Amino acid sequence: MPIVLRIGPYRFYFYSHEPNEPPHIHVDRDNQSCKFWLNPVALARNLGFTAKELRAIEAITIENKKKLLEAWHEYFRN
Repeated sequence: MPIVLRIGPYRFYFYSHEPNEPPHIHVDRDNQSCKFWLNPVALARNLGFTAKELRAIEAITIENKKKLLEAWHEYFRN
């Protein structure tokens, strides 16, 4: 499970066994989790985050999209 980014309380990562899905990132904080598609950035799943916090996570994801996509493609060699 490569961790790509840590910002504030958030951990941005992907699972190494998901190469057949489009590029995406998982984000955890405490016992909450969400998943965002990266191209285009869009919420795929949410488990516990408030709408306000999801907007903040989405903004961080958009701001770091290039880095997140580069990490995805480098890891999976796509």
